[in-house]
Amino acid sequence: MTAGAYDSRRAARLNAVQAIYQMELTGEDAETVALEFVEHRLGREPEIGGGEADVEFFGTIVRGVPHHQVEIDRSIAKVLAADWRLERVDSILRAILRAATFELIARRDVPAKAVIDEYVEIAHAFFSGDEPAFVNAALDKLAHRKRAAEFGETPPDDELQF
Repeated sequence: MTAGAYDSRRAARLNAVQAIYQMELTGEDAETVALEFVEHRLGREPEIGGGEADVEFFGTIVRGVPHHQVEIDRSIAKVLAADWRLERVDSILRAILRAATFELIARRDVPAKAVIDEYVEIAHAFFSGDEPAFVNAALDKLAHRKRAAEFGETPPDDELQF
């Protein structure tokens, strides 16, 4: 992947996290929010890495999260501490975890380690405390469950493999 394509995907991910956050706060559907971002935000705001967002990749994530919402939320819940529920997680962190989990589930063309690295960087864009480490730990556990073969492991018995 070229540097430009890498930057445009990073920008798409950052915007997708913001769109998923907006969808949760406002209750608007993915199509409405995606269209608003494409028409009014993408390419108009400074992006991480300075690249212009890959609109197609952005749309895939934003539309894909609600489409896979049940599986995404169940998957995240499995890697949280026993006394934590997804609803207790900060709303921006939820958006980051949901976008990343979508990629781990539905975008097998993106290596799991790349997904983890990208969303940890996005967490750094929003948080300066322990949150990026939390994202890293949660996504690492998720990746080992969802993409066990990429790590040379056998998937857990309760994990569907595609």
